[in-house]
Amino acid sequence: MEKINPAHLYNWYAVYVKSRTEKKAQTELQFQEIETFLPLQRKLRQWSDRKKWVEMPLISGYLFVRICRKEYDTVLQTNYVVSYVRFEGTAAVIPDNQIEYLKLMLKQENLEIEITRESFAPGQMIEVIAGPLIGLRGKLVRIKGKSKVAIELEQLGYSALVEILANDIRIA
Repeated sequence: MEKINPAHLYNWYAVYVKSRTEKKAQTELQFQEIETFLPLQRKLRQWSDRKKWVEMPLISGYLFVRICRKEYDTVLQTNYVVSYVRFEGTAAVIPDNQIEYLKLMLKQENLEIEITRESFAPGQMIEVIAGPLIGLRGKLVRIKGKSKVAIELEQLGYSALVEILANDIRIA
């Protein structure tokens, strides 16, 4: 008889959280032993009297959770969580590889990432063939300037603008 691996029953989901509560929601969920991922990016912020490096959410208002079906309602009942990101009426499952690529992008030194909600026209599938994001596949949605390429993360309805040289990509 084949054993069922419970790890296969866990999926990544994106949840909306109340404004500016991403870190608090993450802390609450981790306290309940729910795996979370909050993509943070260091940014230099300027106030009238000083400048300071702060960690800001890459996608404001979103937090990723990796849960099984029985934890679904627990997430919704957690402070600061508003709802799941839905696609065609059901909570959208985020593929593991998209979470891994987000983590990979955030580990890169001197890699500026810009997230946009802009709606893009469908384009060609591309693959990164050189550089720190080698192996990344996605839909080429826009070229911004000489070195920024927009790659669509379909399940969220967002696109990630990443600096990649044109020589480092090819049509997949």
